[in-house]
Order: sequence, then structure tokens, then C-alpha cells
Amino acid sequence: MTHLPDFTHISAAYDSTAQNYTENKNDKKGVVYLVGAGSGDPELLTLKALRVMRRADVVLHDSLVSEDILDMCAVTAEKIFVGKRRANHALPQDSINELLVKHALANKTVVRLKGGDPFIFGRGGEEIQEVVRHGICFESIPGITAASAAANRAGIPLTHRDHAQSVQFVTACKKLGAPNDDYSELLDSTQTVVFYMGLHRLAEMTKGLMAAGRDRKTPFAIISHASLPTQQVLIGTLEDIAEQQASANLPTPALLIMGEVVNLHQEFAKYNLAALNQTLEVSCV
Repeated sequence: MTHLPDFTHISAAYDSTAQNYTENKNDKKGVVYLVGAGSGDPELLTLKALRVMRRADVVLHDSLVSEDILDMCAVTAEKIFVGKRRANHALPQDSINELLVKHALANKTVVRLKGGDPFIFGRGGEEIQEVVRHGICFESIPGITAASAAANRAGIPLTHRDHAQSVQFVTACKKLGAPNDDYSELLDSTQTVVFYMGLHRLAEMTKGLMAAGRDRKTPFAIISHASLPTQQVLIGTLEDIAEQQASANLPTPALLIMGEVVNLHQEFAKYNLAALNQTLEVSCV
């Protein structure tokens, strides 16, 4: 279990405000806190997220939230698993929304604990839409999204004045599992592209990008288990990364990063204190 320093003196004013709200509200409704649990490393939680977790009556958590992070929630909190993985949902989204509303209407402090950042491919907006439809107040607390955690730990800056003037976060799948196969906006060599939830579509996506006109030699990285002790990095090119992954078989969850900035991984590797020994590399030249 990870132990963090006491910061009661820092958050006393926030706690006082929240307590006054709870005591003075007339409708006897609870509050929903949409909390980003970050990429999995407990030390990357925000202090605000931790403070709210320690006050929770109910915690609805995803599969990507580690046991170490769950252990930081209030001991008395009811913890409900509502995790979703590809083609394996503990509860459908509508049922998760209903649980949030049900517990908040029972005058409870509800923490919806989500991996990464709630508003970046986390369906946080959909859940809050349902909450506010019932007149329930909420607060969204950001978390470190997987793209930032993965890139930082691997030593791949998502932007760099010499290599990338912009970055796109793209989901590999649309609603209801439909593939996101519009590659026309992903062809700019001065742009970094980060694909979420794309490992199972890697071969299909790389072929589609090359067919659309992206350079076959574009550097490409797969980062598995971002920020965790089990993180692995596979470096290749758009042309060969699918073949490399077929041999390496890095596990999900994983992020895909495409762009010239990937080449900086090797330049920084010798001095990157976060680099792990199990890094797998293929020349991008």
C-alpha cells in the first residue's frame, strides 16, 4: 500500500466549504465527484483527488484503478466495481449512470473514480449529463491522462519545436465499437498523434494510415501499462510496428504514439531515470 504525506493543513479550507454545502443544502441530495485516478501510479494522484476520496460514502471504480489507489479511499466507503474492458463490461453505461444518481439522491457523497482523466475518452461527460438531469451537483477533478503519463515516462515529448507543433488524441473506436478509420486528418508530419484503445486494431490502422498517405517510415511507439512498474515500450515505424508487436505481444492497456518525437526516446534513454529495463526497441532509421 502506498503512503502519502498528510496534507490536512492544505485542504482544510476546501473541506470546510464542502461540509458547509452538505449541511446547508435543502434538497438533501448528495454530490457526485468525478475523479481522475490518473494512469495507475498512486504518486501521480492529485492532492484534491485524494482529499475527496477520503470523504467518500460510495466509490464507483473502473478496472484500471489499482488496489493501491482504492486503498486510499475512506475505509468506510462502499466500493462498487463498474469496470469496462473491450467486449467485457461489468455494467452497461446506463446502469452506471443510474447508480450515480441513486446514491446521490440518497444524500451520499459519491466518488466516480475513473482511470486517466474523466473527460478524455472516459465517458465522464455522459455520466455528468445524467447527474445534472436529476438536479445533482457535481465536481470534476482532472487526472493525468494515459497519453501524458506514457509519453513522459518513456521520454517522448508529445510536442517539440523542432518536430511537432501540435498533438492529436484519437480514439481507435467510435460509439458501439465502430472503427474510427478516417485517417485524412492524421497525415501531417509536424503533428504527433496518440491513439487510445487501438492496440487490437494496430495492423488495420497502420495499413490505413499508409494507404491514406502517411510516410511509411514515420516513427511509431507502443507503450504498455503506462507509468506502472510493468511498463514496456516498443519502438518501430508505421511500416513495421504491427509485425514487431506480433512478436513482442505487449499487453493492454496500451497507448500508440506516432510522429517524429518518438525518435527522441532513444536520444534520452541513457539518461531517463524512469526508463525500464524491459524496453524493446527496433531502429526507426
